[in-house]
Amino acid sequence: MTYIAIALNPANPFQFITLENQMPHPHGYDLLVEVKAVSVNPIDIKIRQQANKNGLHKPRVLGWDASGIVISIGSLVRNFKPGDMVFYAGDITRAGSNATHQLIDSRIAGHKPKKLNWSQAAALPLTALTAWEGLFDRLRLNHTDADKKLLIIGGAGGVGSLAIPFAKSCSQVQTIATASRESSTKWCISRGADTVINHECMPESLAKHCITQIDYIFCLNSIDAHWSDMSNIIAPQGKICTIVDNSAPLNMREIKRKSVSLHFEFMYTRSLFNTPDISRQGEILNKISYMVDQGIFTTSLQTELHGLNIDTLLEAHELVLAGHMCGKVVIAY
Repeated sequence: MTYIAIALNPANPFQFITLENQMPHPHGYDLLVEVKAVSVNPIDIKIRQQANKNGLHKPRVLGWDASGIVISIGSLVRNFKPGDMVFYAGDITRAGSNATHQLIDSRIAGHKPKKLNWSQAAALPLTALTAWEGLFDRLRLNHTDADKKLLIIGGAGGVGSLAIPFAKSCSQVQTIATASRESSTKWCISRGADTVINHECMPESLAKHCITQIDYIFCLNSIDAHWSDMSNIIAPQGKICTIVDNSAPLNMREIKRKSVSLHFEFMYTRSLFNTPDISRQGEILNKISYMVDQGIFTTSLQTELHGLNIDTLLEAHELVLAGHMCGKVVIAY
């Protein structure tokens, strides 16, 4: 029995090729999943660009966001059975979800929200886990933050689109998002932002709303471009979390003077290092699934393409690469 995958071409790593492989067998904590939909994220673009720059020795299957049906399970799996509907963000050390079937560690998978279809569910895992971990594992937001303010830089993107409703539903912070276009401003407001400002002049924009200091900053956009403003507006003993790599050394003088803590969020840390709390990602996804089914928030899906093929994958990559999307793009198989 075989399955189909779309992979980067070793001969030209910026191109995709179609592969037909033997069906894998689950072992240990593995689930074998029949993939129904997958979303495309900036990490797909980043790994594709790195492969083009550094070369590939063998085809690589991208895709780290999926929903699907469990076909079979490994001997250590206790929380899933064949026939279960799941969603997950995957593991960058393994073959991705741009395939008809995929092996995934059951500890980092969750039960798909019942209210969502395959595409709507596939839009959630990677960005939902990143947003949740950034807000609650790194910044430590909680329900005692009624008098505090959170600034989300890049509120209309995939992570920001979920960070806004998470902050609103699971804490009491005043949620401020940045956006640069009318469409993205409206999107942030629709997701629950209390205030939306322009990211190009944050201190001045905040001042118009009588805000001089921010207690928590979640940076989802260029940390290099925003570092000076962030250092200026962060409150003494405040917290900053970013998902973005800095390309130049950051001047730490001001945040040191303010005793500010700086955190980095990388959603793949738990699976990459097989941390003792790796199963927390499955717990987070199940929590998110419950919240969706309770109507607390919904999917961030904005664009849906159809069919597992090179053309649709290229189109999805181009949409993400353009950098103008609100929410997520998904390919339904």
